[in-house]
Amino acid sequence: MAEYKKVVTPVFRVSFPNVFQPSAFEPGATPKYGVSMLFTPAQFSDKDKAAWKAMKDLANEVSMAAFKKLLKDLPANFKQPFRKGEEKPDLDGYGAGVVFANATSKLKPGVVDANKQPILAAEDFYAGCYARATVVAFAYDNKGKGVAFGLNNLQKVRDGESFSGRTGAEDDFEDDLEGGSTAAEDDPLA
Repeated sequence: MAEYKKVVTPVFRVSFPNVFQPSAFEPGATPKYGVSMLFTPAQFSDKDKAAWKAMKDLANEVSMAAFKKLLKDLPANFKQPFRKGEEKPDLDGYGAGVVFANATSKLKPGVVDANKQPILAAEDFYAGCYARATVVAFAYDNKGKGVAFGLNNLQKVRDGESFSGRTGAEDDFEDDLEGGSTAAEDDPLA
C-alpha cells in the first residue's frame, strides 16, 4: 500500500460539506465524503502561510512524481487541485482573491471542534463555518489526468455566517408582541 504524506491546511471557509453522508455527483459514481475549501491567501497568518506552502509543495511533489512536471507546467487539459474563486462568482464565499480546493474520501472523515471534541450533527459543521483539514495529495489518470486532495480529518475552528442565506428563527420575529393580532382574531373559522 502506498504511503501518503499528510499535511494540515491553512484555515479555510467551508463550502459544500458532505462530511456526515457521502454523495455521488455523477450517476453510477461511487459516493464520497468531501468538502470545498475556500482559502483567502491575502488574509493568511504566518502559520497559515507556512501551511499553504506545505500544501502547495505536497501537490507539486505528487505532480513531479506522477507527471515529471510541476503543477504550473502541466498541460491545460490536466486538472489542477487549486482553482480561482473567480470561476464561480455566483456562489457564496467564492470570487476575487479566493482560491478553492476540493478534498474527497471514500472513508468518513473525523470531524472535531476547536477543543478536539467530536462534532456529530451536520448543522454544527456547515457551509460558511471556518475549519482546517488534514489532507493528502494524489495524482490520477483515469477520467482525465491531474492532481487532487484526499480528505482525512476536519477541525472546525470557529463559526461564520452560513452560506445558506437562511436567517435564524430568533432573527425573524420582533420582541414586541403588542399591537399584533391574536390567533383567534386571525382564525377564519372563529
